[in-house]
Amino acid sequence: MGKLQSKISFHPAKYRADGSVEETGPVRAARQLGPVHTDAVAAVAALTPDLCVSGGRDKSVAVCRWRSGAALRRFVGHQREVTKVTSAHDSNRFFSASRDKTVMMWELHRTSGPSQRFPGHDLVVTGLAVSPDASQLCTGSRDNTVCKWDIETGECLGRAAISRNLVTHLCWVPGGPYVVQTSEDKMIRVWDSQQLQVAHAFPAQRHIQTSCDVSPDGRLCLSTSSGCAGEGGEATLWDLRQTRDRVREYKGHFQTTTSCVFLPRGPALVPSIATASRDSTVKVWERDTGACLATLCLEGSGPLASLAVCDSSTLLCASSNSGIHVLQMSDHTELGLEEVAVF
Repeated sequence: MGKLQSKISFHPAKYRADGSVEETGPVRAARQLGPVHTDAVAAVAALTPDLCVSGGRDKSVAVCRWRSGAALRRFVGHQREVTKVTSAHDSNRFFSASRDKTVMMWELHRTSGPSQRFPGHDLVVTGLAVSPDASQLCTGSRDNTVCKWDIETGECLGRAAISRNLVTHLCWVPGGPYVVQTSEDKMIRVWDSQQLQVAHAFPAQRHIQTSCDVSPDGRLCLSTSSGCAGEGGEATLWDLRQTRDRVREYKGHFQTTTSCVFLPRGPALVPSIATASRDSTVKVWERDTGACLATLCLEGSGPLASLAVCDSSTLLCASSNSGIHVLQMSDHTELGLEEVAVF
């Protein structure tokens, strides 16, 4: 990445329920803030209502004030690029996974070095999830294993291996002992973290499953898939209580969909989700009908890698070429999605 694009143009569009497209035309340019990373950003997550944590190819982990793009702290310790970041609920602790096969825990108000290390995987770590009580950590890797760790001691409490289970993402189910996991073997598995055993596996999908998210009430799960030239790339909604058939699919991305998030009931006042893709677009969908409510193309950003929810109307999106994008949702007459800043 190196330098930010001098100007990022984009053309948002609104999608009606009947599938027709209404072009909204050009909008004001996003504020160009100083880049927090010197290379592609692989992951971003909310840390507090005002702060976000990110990691990328430059091997660093950064904490920023997302409203201003100001870097608050930078943390260095990984030997290779960072692949995932996540934070502990109601805590100043956050975690990063890396191609160096390790996970590290950092604390906002401590030294820049890690306060805990979690070595043990044989290949790049690609899944990272913290328990709701912030006492345990689950990690997953391309080495086909899922591990459980004691956060305070760094002790590995369990390790489970499944052939061909190349982990792509992990997400802890709020209020319970379960962890949802996506894989390159096209499976979505639900793990019982207490025994570190698979409690349920959804039917195998048509494409590699790339990411997942769980609704705040712990009832629904989203997964995303790989795709190319309009084939695949869908997001899928699952009911964790009725674990056989998918509830709904969201189709519209032209390449791999890399990230998905449940949105709080903000401007649209309807249950909504958002997805990001390697096709450089972010889409907002009405959860229950599957209608695409808004599409934003971040031209020049390169593939999009990660989404994070900041508040009821703000999303962060990590990209390969242009850093972290701040996206604002509004609802004057119809839902709109606008890039307001990039850092």
